[in-house]
Amino acid sequence: MTLVLIGPPGAGKTRLGKRVARALELPFIDTDKRIVADHGAIAEIFATHGEAHFRAIERAEVQRALGEDAVVSLGGGAILDPDTQAELASHRVALVTVSAEAVESRIGDKRPLLSGGIESWKAMMEARGALYESLGDRSWDTSKRPIETIAKEIALWAREAMK
Repeated sequence: MTLVLIGPPGAGKTRLGKRVARALELPFIDTDKRIVADHGAIAEIFATHGEAHFRAIERAEVQRALGEDAVVSLGGGAILDPDTQAELASHRVALVTVSAEAVESRIGDKRPLLSGGIESWKAMMEARGALYESLGDRSWDTSKRPIETIAKEIALWAREAMK
């Protein structure tokens, strides 16, 4: 079983994914962490080689991760690739959302596409929001609810799909 978490930067996909994976007794894969381990810091990849180069690396990592039985957290922009969108159709996809107010304290300066802070995040959500919604099978908002509660809900939802 592959369960995929998608959503904008700062929504909590990694924190949630680790907990869901533990509950489902599956490995956890964060595609951004794999990219960093194999290629170096994402900000440096963007600065040195540009976004197109990063997206090519990201696509390869996503394809590899989606072939594994695991809980997989995708980077916020991974869903922009049409091949990734097509692949997600054959997986259980949890959309993790967050309000602008809640995410403002979560986004740091390590995210190359968010150098403009919360305004960049809002613009990104304006551009990607409908795509996230169309790809997610169900959504959970992390703005105010405890992460443990949300993780239990996602794990239960995933288990029901396996029946």
